[in-house]
Amino acid sequence: MSNKKNEDIEMRGGDDFGGEKDPFLGRASPATLRVRQEPGLLDKLDHSPGASILAYCLASISMTVVNKYVVSGSEWNLNFFYLAIQSGVCTLAILAFKQTGILKNLAPFDSTKAKRWFPISLLLVGMIYTGAKALQFLSVPVYTIFKNLTIIVIAYGEVLWFGGSVTPITLLSFGLMVLSSVVAAWADIQAAIDGVGVSPDKQDALSTLNAGYAWMGINVLCTSAYVLGMRKVIKKMNFKDYDTMFYNNLLTIPVLVVFSLLFEDWSAENLARNFPEETKNKLMVGMVYSGLAAIFISYCSSWCIRITSSTTYSMVGALNKLPIAVSGLVFFDAPVTFGSVTAIFLGFVSGLVFAWAKVRQKAQEALSLPTTNMSASAKSNRDAANS
Repeated sequence: MSNKKNEDIEMRGGDDFGGEKDPFLGRASPATLRVRQEPGLLDKLDHSPGASILAYCLASISMTVVNKYVVSGSEWNLNFFYLAIQSGVCTLAILAFKQTGILKNLAPFDSTKAKRWFPISLLLVGMIYTGAKALQFLSVPVYTIFKNLTIIVIAYGEVLWFGGSVTPITLLSFGLMVLSSVVAAWADIQAAIDGVGVSPDKQDALSTLNAGYAWMGINVLCTSAYVLGMRKVIKKMNFKDYDTMFYNNLLTIPVLVVFSLLFEDWSAENLARNFPEETKNKLMVGMVYSGLAAIFISYCSSWCIRITSSTTYSMVGALNKLPIAVSGLVFFDAPVTFGSVTAIFLGFVSGLVFAWAKVRQKAQEALSLPTTNMSASAKSNRDAANS
């Protein structure tokens, strides 16, 4: 914001005060004025709303597609190892950005804060592991649609623990989310029975779907617990965005490595099955990219909010569900049926309605006069401080 004000003052040349220009100040040369008035390409890009929105959409779509590609192998069973690589790459990238001065506001590591944050990191391990397992068994469109159910659980968790509220329009969006999930499940099961786009063995196909739905249900609970728990703790920790990402990834590395060594098969035969010679290099590149993409998504989210608004960001997040779901149909041969397309459309509409409901709710809160009653955010801050 200060940079924009300085640019405006420089472009006006100081003449807005109505008086004559101080004769002791030298007249700026035309070349100097051109430099001041014509921002560079990177500066224009940094202040472009369209560029920030496009970058956020590409980051989130590519992250989902790459994750699906890595875990979609028929013999894949090294999820803990994959997530450890992902967290390690993300941590190293953050430290490199700090050393080079790209990240200037990253706080030094604090062991006391790390101990208090460790339970949140364990919830994160549960969330990302169950998400990877669900994505392994489900198609990208179905995974994206069922992920909306997390919003419902989090919303009612905030009502119970943070004094939140659910408006009638929000309830309508929740109903559409549930309906889209039911339609998606029905379309998936019907495709499995008809042998469309899946294994010709109906029992194997149904078993795969049931496993995916089970992991998806666990993921919804783990994700909700992580988000609500993080909201409870983060207010006391005074973390910034990159502090949260740094501690999350750093603290999960030892947990994921230990779990991988204890519960995953590290025999030469199993490694050969997970990393076939024809795709080994692509899989390793995908693992490294997924770690970098986590930082890219975080940056693009902050960039989008800074250049546009939180309202625009929430709407972009809702609209982005459609291209993510479509990417699964394009890249992974997910069954394209009337039911699957209808489920994607309902999930897309439910996201729009939910974003609209949040916008209306914030507008009503902004217009309401302050009273002696404690607001939901004040209750949240009080609860976090007292716990």
